[in-house]
Amino acid sequence: MRTFVVGQIQSLGYATLAAVNAAEALVVIDSPTEIDLLFTDMIMPGSMNGRQLADKALQRRSSLKILFTSGYSNEAIIHHGHLDTGVLLLAKPYRKSDLARMIRAALAA
Repeated sequence: MRTFVVGQIQSLGYATLAAVNAAEALVVIDSPTEIDLLFTDMIMPGSMNGRQLADKALQRRSSLKILFTSGYSNEAIIHHGHLDTGVLLLAKPYRKSDLARMIRAALAA
């Protein structure tokens, strides 16, 4: 699935970096590479979920924009049917046009 999504994002004209899990993503985030957006699933392999990854990423790069995706309503970001303030969530399944719109919204936030 990750390979497919990376291909979709690249086809929208964005440069991408991919990681298998949160630990690998933090290595990428700690690199000198310019990164504007973290697009992460709420559920991922390893010891961290997407929200924990985002929190650690923001500690390292405070200007980083975050876009979550999930096929579940996760209590880590959804409370009583509402998203936490400032949280962008792209619900699965989604179309490429939805992905494009949410990436633009996240980058503009």
